[in-house]
Amino acid sequence: MRYVQLRAFHYVATCGGFSKAAEELFLTQPAISDQVRKLEDEYDIILFNRQKRQVGLTEPGRALLEITRRLFDSEQQALELLSESRALRSGTLRIVADSAHHLLHLLPRFRATFPGVRMSIRTGNSQTVLDSLYRYEADLGVLGEMPASRDFDVLRLSSAPIVAFAPVGHPFAARGRAELTELAGQPLVLRERGSKTRRKLEEAAAAVGITLVPAIEAEGREAVREIVASGGGIGFVSAAEFGEDPRLGLIEIGGVDIGTMDEALVCLRERRSSKLVQAFFDLARDAHPA
Repeated sequence: MRYVQLRAFHYVATCGGFSKAAEELFLTQPAISDQVRKLEDEYDIILFNRQKRQVGLTEPGRALLEITRRLFDSEQQALELLSESRALRSGTLRIVADSAHHLLHLLPRFRATFPGVRMSIRTGNSQTVLDSLYRYEADLGVLGEMPASRDFDVLRLSSAPIVAFAPVGHPFAARGRAELTELAGQPLVLRERGSKTRRKLEEAAAAVGITLVPAIEAEGREAVREIVASGGGIGFVSAAEFGEDPRLGLIEIGGVDIGTMDEALVCLRERRSSKLVQAFFDLARDAHPA
């Protein structure tokens, strides 16, 4: 087994194909294919299902990918350690957030301090955030809960109640408050399953014998916001994420204790020593003192 063979496998797996891997590594596709084939031949194992133009991982391939993710992430950490000052001048910080809203006040400060650092920000639900961190696809995560796992370092960013919202012409929006029993009888626009907001709502509703049935299920907060604004129903969100939108009115929820949404900045504990991760954590801690 050679390093170049593992590297070829890793890039094919993470890039989704031999051609894209070759582009990333500045090699030819035949060279990449040859390195993967030699790895498979040497250990008499099939790592990819090659069907027409699609490439998928086999079960052994998926298991090997989990190992190579850690391998190449450790390699990146070693590189950062050996070139600390350069990492803070020209590195890349990857963030995945369930809502970028909680980062907006931090991004200008970080950019002003480290103007050469490139930032990549993706959005997804809470499970997507955790999966991305575990797979080393992100350096930092922002999610609406405080993970109990000891795998993570955590910094609380905010804590706010869940509220409903509707178009400004809706009677509940004019009142500014509604019982959950009233809301349950309306067309509801709920986030996809896996959303922390939806889970907390459904758990609180079930505790008092209420069932929330979505008229529309949408992926992502922005999709829910736009559907509600167009008259599609009533949505739910953390009060900290409601923001300013002249099309929408906020509705406090009565009749049930839903609790609060704790938004947290998280990273894998083993990645905490990364200079960029440490720098962002320090900046966030200064902005949110305990």
